[in-house]
Amino acid sequence: MSGKLLRGLLCGLVLSFSNAVFAQDDVQTFKNFQFSFTRVSQAWMKYNDTISKVFREKGIAFPPHQIYIRSFKSSNDMELWARNDDTSEFRLVKNYRVCALSGVLGPKRIEGDRQVPEGLYFIEDFNPKSDFYLSMLINYPNYSDMLLGDKKKPGGDIYIHGGCVTVGCLPLTDTYIQELYVICLNAKLNGQNYIPVHIFPTRFDRAGLNFLGRSYQNDVEKQKFWVNLKASYDYFEKNRRLLPVMYGTDGKYVTN
Repeated sequence: MSGKLLRGLLCGLVLSFSNAVFAQDDVQTFKNFQFSFTRVSQAWMKYNDTISKVFREKGIAFPPHQIYIRSFKSSNDMELWARNDDTSEFRLVKNYRVCALSGVLGPKRIEGDRQVPEGLYFIEDFNPKSDFYLSMLINYPNYSDMLLGDKKKPGGDIYIHGGCVTVGCLPLTDTYIQELYVICLNAKLNGQNYIPVHIFPTRFDRAGLNFLGRSYQNDVEKQKFWVNLKASYDYFEKNRRLLPVMYGTDGKYVTN
């Protein structure tokens, strides 16, 4: 082996080691920050063992490898799914009740419309000092929202939070936000940097489609949006796996 090649390999090993150390440092810093707040540490002590048993009963390791959250606005349902590795199917772990809702069915398009977004998102930040007990920020507006919504003021600050009040967020009771926060925190600390959160107007089954067809038959823009969003819903229903989130230049989700 030449000296140049050897130096290159050694540099690569040092760089990989350095990146791993920095990643571990980042995780530890994040963990220390979260647990410096009484609300987080108390929620962890209260719910972590109970949650662990629920996961094990479902045949899923805890802390989880991957979790997935999806919510349906028309029924105020929020589902928690999880899986053990990148190739296995997701399993339903638990259902939560969204305890308040604002706006109507349809995507959020402008600041102040009181709409709960619809689309494919992920948890962007954990807020341990929320005005609504604990909260997790989702990445609204995403690329689709920025193209299809108001270009100057699409709105933002959309959270899953406690408190049971909302002007466009997804609120849970304080009990449920503690539990879900601890689950998501476990997944984050276990290496899942992007926890998907998909928000749909309703289940796109026969009953849901009939309801949307009757109630919004003259709203062409919403119908087009829902047809596009339905492809991701259908894929998960069939495969219990998630498609990567990709966007077209027209703001539509690309699913093929």
